[in-house]
Amino acid sequence: MASVSVDEAMRRAIELAARGLGTTSPNPVVGCVLLDEGGEVVGEGFHAYAGGPHAEIVALAQAGQRAKGGTAVVTLEPCNHTGRTGPCSTALVQAGVARVVIAVPDPNPVATGGAATLRAAGVRVDLGVRVDEAEAGNVAWLTSMRRGWPYVIWKYAATVDGRSAAADGTSMWITSEAARIDVHALRGTVDAVLAGVGTVLADDPRLTARNLRDGSLAIRQPLRVVVDSSGRTPADAQVRDGAARTWIATAAEVGAGPDGRVDLSALLAALHQRGVRAVLLEGGPRLAGAFLAAGLVDKIVGYVAPRLLGAGPTALVDAGVTTIAEAIDLEFVDVTQIGPDLRITALPRKREG
Repeated sequence: MASVSVDEAMRRAIELAARGLGTTSPNPVVGCVLLDEGGEVVGEGFHAYAGGPHAEIVALAQAGQRAKGGTAVVTLEPCNHTGRTGPCSTALVQAGVARVVIAVPDPNPVATGGAATLRAAGVRVDLGVRVDEAEAGNVAWLTSMRRGWPYVIWKYAATVDGRSAAADGTSMWITSEAARIDVHALRGTVDAVLAGVGTVLADDPRLTARNLRDGSLAIRQPLRVVVDSSGRTPADAQVRDGAARTWIATAAEVGAGPDGRVDLSALLAALHQRGVRAVLLEGGPRLAGAFLAAGLVDKIVGYVAPRLLGAGPTALVDAGVTTIAEAIDLEFVDVTQIGPDLRITALPRKREG
């Protein structure tokens, strides 16, 4: 096998890391490629599930003795603590690896320090290779660890004129089956799906991740969270059906803001304490507006159907905007056609001052 560059190996490690999206939380996604002394790939690995072997351990097991004197290329700084598994920094030293190339330092105060341990053992450590790509692939976990609350994705579906339902309230289905399948795949990558009690009362959603073709449930289900300030969720609501864990988050339990409703910042902090690193905000328009007004949305994924209604509920209300100068500006990062619909991915721009 031909030798590969460290840059090529990191690109491959980032691809491997992505295979763990949706199954590793509350841990990060990590990929590792091991090169022998001649630059040939002798081991690959990724962190597949929480509590399972880390990427470095999988790659070392493949490489065996060929890891000695070689280079480990890793998307995240090797951990330096003993949790459900041992420290990867020590495993790399014991395997005789001569060099470790790291894309992103570990921001977790419990696990960081791997680079220092490696250097103390005489291992060459290099940082910052393909850092932007590695950050993007692990953005939810990194963001959550750095600030102490989850990465929030607001998902909505609407017509071209921004309507989420017709004037009579009917909304099944605004978008195509292809778009709905894509949404369920998106649910499978997050730790929690969040909706307001108004959506539960109006639509009685299940908020599970499913295969729409046969209705079967995905093996891993995100936590279902209903923001319900005064505890109005019916006992027979589908979110209580036992198909997945559910938390009815009330103001009495979480804490109330000045308006008497659930304090959203306190809610996110509580979710982080529960191991939630990525949240999908699905409904409804008033709750989405409150999150946006508070600056708590990190990414927006909109499914836009090629339809016009001209009347009916809008996908967003009350986002704290009263004049054009207060508009929430977005940066489009992707536009993809999903069946007949468009999936638009955007990031809110930070406001100056």
